[in-house]
Amino acid sequence: MTDRVHNVLFLCTHNSARSVMAECLLNREGRGRFRAYSAGSQPTGRLNPQVRDLLERLDFPTATLRSKSWDEFALPGAPHMDVIVTVCDSAAGEVCPVWPGQPMTAHWGFPDPSSAQGSDAERAAFTATVFGQIQRRIQAFASLPFAALDRLALKRRLDDMAGAGNGA
Repeated sequence: MTDRVHNVLFLCTHNSARSVMAECLLNREGRGRFRAYSAGSQPTGRLNPQVRDLLERLDFPTATLRSKSWDEFALPGAPHMDVIVTVCDSAAGEVCPVWPGQPMTAHWGFPDPSSAQGSDAERAAFTATVFGQIQRRIQAFASLPFAALDRLALKRRLDDMAGAGNGA
């Protein structure tokens, strides 16, 4: 892999929580080495309110965030993806569009903040916990020496990250 900006697409079924958090985190943690996007197979059309609140409290820009279909990234003229990561088990099991350029793929399953039960405070706490899990994975991903790894070595590292569990 070369030392350039790498496009990464995070996929989740509804593109309302986990994939959006991963997009925001990589765009911040990647410090210009990555350009992150997110999408879903069945987008809800809106962000999870706890996710939006958390991102805003942590000073992530949210004005342009939206829940969108992964079809947008399979169209001519869409950004060429280098890596595609599913962050929910449902999306990992779906038939994805054919992505131009044969991007590397990985699956990093995380619990769904949208499934959180309880009071607003309990749902917010669950969302923050999932955010922390995603953040640790994104930090590990962003620290990979992309320029020093060939495709096979990078794929192995991405798969190893998934096997490390959500606390990694």
